[in-house]
Parts: sequence; structure tokens; C-alpha cells
Amino acid sequence: QVQLVESGGGLVQAGGSLRLSCSASRTIFWFNTMGWYRQAPGKQRELVAGITVGGNTKYADSVKGRFTISRDNAKNTMYLQMNSLKPEDTAVYYCNVDGRADSWSRRENYWGQGTQVTVSS
Repeated sequence: QVQLVESGGGLVQAGGSLRLSCSASRTIFWFNTMGWYRQAPGKQRELVAGITVGGNTKYADSVKGRFTISRDNAKNTMYLQMNSLKPEDTAVYYCNVDGRADSWSRRENYWGQGTQVTVSS
């Protein structure tokens, strides 16, 4: 099993920046994709930024040029740098890993508990 813990959320004014972190409880044996999703009140959860095992990245159109996803393998941590934040970025942000904990585990979809990001105008 893999536990994911997000941190770094909070309240920020429009135009400000935040960096979210997602720490895994263990080294992940293999992953297909990992990424950040968000869910605003009354809306469906949406992909914000993702990275594939091959290193390809994908961003929602609404965050392109403002958000950057990255990984630190040595720390088992994934980051989301968010710049030029807008009130419409307000949501609960979740990290996700589609992968296998070890060579004996089946492929699973792991989720963190979420961290609130609130951007005031």
C-alpha cells in the first residue's frame, strides 16, 4: 500500500503563489501516471497537471504557463508550483498515483486526502 499526504495549501491573494507537496509513504515500484487533481464546490474533479512514466507532462488549459508539476524521486515527493493564482483556482487539490507499490502488488489508483487552496480576489 501507498499513502499519499498533501501539504502546502492555504489562503493566498490573487496573483500570489503556492507550492503543494505530495509525499508518498514509500518508494513506488512503478507508476503509469501521477498528477494533481482539483475539485471545486459543485464541480467534478478535474486533472490539473500530470506526468507519465516517460516524463511527458499534461496541464489543464486553464493552468498552462502558471502551474508546474515536478518530482523529487529521492524524497518520494511530487510538487505543484502554482503561480499567478486566480480566484477560480480555489478548490481542494488532490494528488494521485496510478501505479504499483511493489513487484507483488497489483496496479492501483492511490489518492491523498486533499489540501484546500483558497484564492481571494
